[in-house]
Amino acid sequence: MNLKDKVAIVTGGGRDIGRATAIRLAEAGCKVAINYHSSAEGADSAVAEIKANGGDAFALQGDMTQEHEVAELVKKTVDTFGGINIVAHVTGGLVARKPLPELTTEHWHNVMNLNATSFLFVCRAAVPHMSEGDSIVVTASQAGRDGGGPGSLAYAASKGAVMTMTRGLAKELGPNIRVNSVCPGMIDTDFHNTFTKPEVRTNVANATPLKREGSSEDVANLMCYLASSEAAFITGANVDINGGMVFS
Repeated sequence: MNLKDKVAIVTGGGRDIGRATAIRLAEAGCKVAINYHSSAEGADSAVAEIKANGGDAFALQGDMTQEHEVAELVKKTVDTFGGINIVAHVTGGLVARKPLPELTTEHWHNVMNLNATSFLFVCRAAVPHMSEGDSIVVTASQAGRDGGGPGSLAYAASKGAVMTMTRGLAKELGPNIRVNSVCPGMIDTDFHNTFTKPEVRTNVANATPLKREGSSEDVANLMCYLASSEAAFITGANVDINGGMVFS
């Protein structure tokens, strides 16, 4: 994939899938603006790695649920690199497992804001700087298809919203800008280190045809492909990447 001289924003780029995506886009030729919230070390090391390999990147801390911080990220990207061609929105998370009796209104709004509203804010700020042939790729989740695991109602609903937003934005922004999502299943990340028991991870991995968890790099490769012109006739798609655990 050749993305030479393209400019990419990667939100949530300080660790795991976001960090791998930033590095993969840079390998394909992108200049990369890396947003991070609390993973400064991962973001800074990604910038250092990209520059050591001859690329160009910067990292900027910011909360993508806050419109003014999104605006700062977009402004710095345009001021530094001259425009925006690719948005890879990886910001998101489960926050905590909350079964219905414990699911407070505050938790519901926090999770929806983190996963869905942040996506709205980033698209709204970035799209005016994008043009024909550009693309947006967002991380949704297998949970958006199957409702998620125990205590993840808010998370699953928010990722379902992201999947619907992907379809709606594809219609609204086409033909100039393509919009797609990736729907990861069991990926070896801090998300599952925090929220999923090891025995559950092992059982899920063994239940897939490929008999393993996915890696951040697996997802990054898919995101880079969807962002590239090689995926020029794909838009509005929510693409599964789960080792065959769920077929859509």
